[in-house]
Amino acid sequence: MATLKVRKLKSFPAEISVPGDKSISHRAAMFAGMADGRTVIEGFLPSEDCLCTLKAMEAMGAEVEPLEELEGVGLVKMAVTGHGPRLKAPAGPIDCGNSGTTIRLLSGILAGQDFTTEMFGDASLSKRPMKRVADPLALMGARVEGQGEKICAPLKITGGPLQPVTYTLPMASAQVKSAVLLAGMFAPGKTTVIEPVATRNHTERIMSHFGVKWLREGNAISVYGGQTPRATDIVVPGDISSAAFWMVAAAASPGQQITLKNVGLNPTRTGVINVLLRMGAQITSFETDSRGEPRGNVTITGGELNATVIGGAEIPNVIDELPILAVAGALARGNTLIKDARELRVKETDRIAAVAENLRRMGVTVTEFEDGMEIVGGARLHGAEITTYHDHRIAMAFAIAGLFAEGETVIEGSECINTSYPGFEHDLAMFFRNETGEAPIPVLTRVPRPVGK
Repeated sequence: MATLKVRKLKSFPAEISVPGDKSISHRAAMFAGMADGRTVIEGFLPSEDCLCTLKAMEAMGAEVEPLEELEGVGLVKMAVTGHGPRLKAPAGPIDCGNSGTTIRLLSGILAGQDFTTEMFGDASLSKRPMKRVADPLALMGARVEGQGEKICAPLKITGGPLQPVTYTLPMASAQVKSAVLLAGMFAPGKTTVIEPVATRNHTERIMSHFGVKWLREGNAISVYGGQTPRATDIVVPGDISSAAFWMVAAAASPGQQITLKNVGLNPTRTGVINVLLRMGAQITSFETDSRGEPRGNVTITGGELNATVIGGAEIPNVIDELPILAVAGALARGNTLIKDARELRVKETDRIAAVAENLRRMGVTVTEFEDGMEIVGGARLHGAEITTYHDHRIAMAFAIAGLFAEGETVIEGSECINTSYPGFEHDLAMFFRNETGEAPIPVLTRVPRPVGK
């Protein structure tokens, strides 16, 4: 187990390019693997999560040809040759690692196959509820077997002939919506998902990119079965959820400025920008490409942040950014309230409890609720030992908090960061420069955790 040590911030680099979008990388690998022909994926995020998806598609018949690797990051460009949406049975169980996106979206694809597949994951993934996906897939005719009432992994999915459904989501979930739409590609006629509020639309956009027809009417999204994705090259933009860590660091630092290059600006993902603007941040964005997934450069100028309320319909748009927005609340003036975010309880860890505990360790007063928390801003942060609970977003959020804390902040279990942001430590090191503003000085250490600790 690795440890990441961070000290107080001194200065900023002028710009950073964040790695490829995690959500889009997952979907690009899946659709390329179901397409009939060769697709080149550029800007792929070679995180542990996304590599699980890529390996799963390879295990079911897709051919992967590496084209470009970046030192310290991994495989970022590849050609994937698919042989249509009817996949072959894998030789063994599929390892989904820590990836809820992998196991939930693959469930939709596997529901339409003519074989039985087993999927498993790590201890954290095995605690996350899969009943929300199993229920609609069962209505369509698949059999999804799991552990306990919540149908947790390991999962066994027996696919077969599916029937189209009209399914109303009991909660706002892009993953459940996507699983049903993916299964709908294998059902005759029209399958419809009705959302309580709009969620991120990466699945719909990538269906369009690969030539799969779908329709939106209000909060109802429909897909027509029997379609084969058309192989077509795709460029993945930078991940705005990864960029959010640097956004908060810059926004809370008066006199500092940073430009984030080639960031995805999908309107269903820019809630973090809207929240920070509401808190008083100075942020400008310049869209450089609107084809497929919009992308562009985002510049943040530091200043004083003010407290806000985050809740309601905007929660699905910022669900992944709430840990770092909670850190922004601790650095702001006034009390920040996060509500209607019960979904945080069933992420890689209970993120409400994890954020509240670690903020308290750093000297922040936090009141925890079942669906969120209230954070008293303005406290003087002090370094602390942070427990990540193997959650990448907790680790990165508190690495950023450590930039504002007196003394040293120690992130235990920092290897989990590779789940979504390989190269994070390298980018973080760029924030530390010597007194003359020259090359970065070493500030991060990764050391083995002592046996038995």
